[in-house]
Amino acid sequence: MNRHLTRLLAAALAVASVTAATPAPAAAHPPLRYHLALGDSLPYGFTTAGALAGLPPSAFTGFTDLVSRAAGLRTVNYSCPGETTGTFIAGPCGWRAAGFRLHDDYPGSQLAAAEAFLAGHRRDAHTLITLTLWGNDIRLFLASCPDVACVLDRAPAEIAALAGRLRQALVRLRSAAPHARIVLVGAFTVQLTDLAAADRLIAALNAAMAAVGAAAGARFADPSPIFNPPGDATARRKVLCRLTLICAENDSHPSAAGHRALAALVLARTPSRPRSL
Repeated sequence: MNRHLTRLLAAALAVASVTAATPAPAAAHPPLRYHLALGDSLPYGFTTAGALAGLPPSAFTGFTDLVSRAAGLRTVNYSCPGETTGTFIAGPCGWRAAGFRLHDDYPGSQLAAAEAFLAGHRRDAHTLITLTLWGNDIRLFLASCPDVACVLDRAPAEIAALAGRLRQALVRLRSAAPHARIVLVGAFTVQLTDLAAADRLIAALNAAMAAVGAAAGARFADPSPIFNPPGDATARRKVLCRLTLICAENDSHPSAAGHRALAALVLARTPSRPRSL
């Protein structure tokens, strides 16, 4: 493997996923009231340019806001840019510790804050919970590897460990809210070289995430078919330039169009009758 694969892995395993099933009829489910948005920079609505400009949290909007608006929900957004599965469980949120503000503030770990919110809203048992969490784990893993051989050798174990921590988080969320509708959002890549290898890596990561999600009764939303459709690098680039900021700002986070695509995926996995985006 060459240096392109190293960049492939870095991009594929540091941005932010499952098949869309037909939602159950709205009448079969009690109405939702809250949308508890959890995870990292994607649900935060983060953009590098916005962060460098020092914009307040209210300036960062994304798919979570679109989901809430379409489904008529009140958003509680605990997402933390830079969050890993480990810090999600144990805390603290590094973004907050560094002096930056969150959409909805809390001390300690994001998971503990989510559990406290759910405990305080027992009457709203049918809350929607979205969780987007994986990219920063892999970023740290790649930083710990000196070369491609190390990455390839350790990747299966690292993905398994990530899935194990994600399983722990999902079990606790499910215990706190047995009737909540949980949607786990998976991965896509902004890589434009070694496409076949990139897609295999994303598929393996998404498969691991989907499995732990299913075990906890969570639905899995897979953006990879939309962000990474089949085709050559030219076709892939056109899609990524529209759905992410990679071409315009060298930022792998979603564009406004990308957030709309993510919102549509989440809504397709949510058994309710949403308004149109």
